[in-house]
Amino acid sequence: MPAVGVMTSAFVDGAELMAGACGAPDYGFAVIEHPISSATGEELLERAVEIVRQAEELVLAGAAGDAP
Repeated sequence: MPAVGVMTSAFVDGAELMAGACGAPDYGFAVIEHPISSATGEELLERAVEIVRQAEELVLAGAAGDAP
């Protein structure tokens, strides 16, 4: 089953370290701007649209064999 790691930009370094430690150093993540707790409703909607776009791109790349 396809899955995508989704996070804000503040967590990318930690996620990359963990992916490398788990043997997947090129694992792709969908990343949006941090923080989300102070974002307006409009900003959250924009970020949601962006995260769906990124997730779709990652899943389709994986299905094509272009991603780990």
